[in-house]
Amino acid sequence: MHKNLIMEVKVGLYKHIREAWKKPKQTLKEINRERLISWRREPSTLRIERPTRLDRARSLGYRAKQGILIVRQRVARGGRQREKFRSGRRPKHMRRKKIVAKNYQQVAEERANKKFVNCEVLNSYKVGQDGLYYWYEIILVDRDHPQILKDKKLGWMAFKRGRAARGLTSAGRKSRGLRHKGIGTEKIRPSLRAKSRRH
Repeated sequence: MHKNLIMEVKVGLYKHIREAWKKPKQTLKEINRERLISWRREPSTLRIERPTRLDRARSLGYRAKQGILIVRQRVARGGRQREKFRSGRRPKHMRRKKIVAKNYQQVAEERANKKFVNCEVLNSYKVGQDGLYYWYEIILVDRDHPQILKDKKLGWMAFKRGRAARGLTSAGRKSRGLRHKGIGTEKIRPSLRAKSRRH
């Protein structure tokens, strides 16, 4: 009985946090504005003690235990530009904007993973944006930690290498078009490149 009551209280708490993020009141808007001002002064990749959005982090697999860490990653907004060409001018290079089939969230996951090479990206979520930047919080799992190896839910992470770079996270699968099935998605599995090489 006591355990069920605690579970109900937790569910209610996370529900209120979620609603507060979806429809923020005036005080929360001011807090978020101050947050973004302070986050601009911080390094682009920063390990933090606890998640900003506890409800979202827990729904994506975060647990407050050894071997799991949270990193806040800043990504600059705006299109990707090619390097300014010195020689070899071609029509292909004249268009300075480069179309990279990645979303900002996947780029953030890759950059965070480059800093923490012994970890794997479990998942990520957005925590803020302003005119210049997006901020994401990345849930990283230390694949060699004893607590992770013993964990029934996270033990599989020890054998998965380079998830973010290979587009296997949720954000990566979205940019690869793997959120949909059926008519119109005949060429996207196993990947666009594999399909084109096959035919």
